[in-house]
Amino acid sequence: MPRPRSGALLTPEQVLERHHDGPKSGVFTDGACEGNPGPGGWGFVWVESDRIRAQKHGSDPATTNNRMELTALIEAYRALPEDSRETVFSDSELCVKTINEWAAAWERRGWKRKTGPIPNLELVRTLSDLARAHPHVELRWIRAHDGSRWNEYVDALAASYLLE
Repeated sequence: MPRPRSGALLTPEQVLERHHDGPKSGVFTDGACEGNPGPGGWGFVWVESDRIRAQKHGSDPATTNNRMELTALIEAYRALPEDSRETVFSDSELCVKTINEWAAAWERRGWKRKTGPIPNLELVRTLSDLARAHPHVELRWIRAHDGSRWNEYVDALAASYLLE
């Protein structure tokens, strides 16, 4: 979660004042959780030429970080028209690999993996279906907490449940 040196959480607006680097267009997603499990939040922001086109966030009183990361991606894909040609950025390498590398094989095996059950299977299946329905949308990993403006912004958006 974005925190200045004082330790206090930054609001999304404060992030915009402090950060200017990184991609200027795309859809950025993030999930957050205080404890794991614990209360959590998710968010996405759709940006074109450094301007917000759409955003949404939500929370869950009892969840995990991975569930919030998956929920953020699901909501982002739902916001995009099926013919979109966008890049969706997630700082969850696990979620990106799940969709880009593993989900197709799991589906061929009846939604099973060699090492045991798939955690959060209902969310993984939903996200996999949405990704397939958006064939021109690229899902890419972005490094967390490196000062990228819109990744930091969506991190603050996901964590905003802590400020309410």
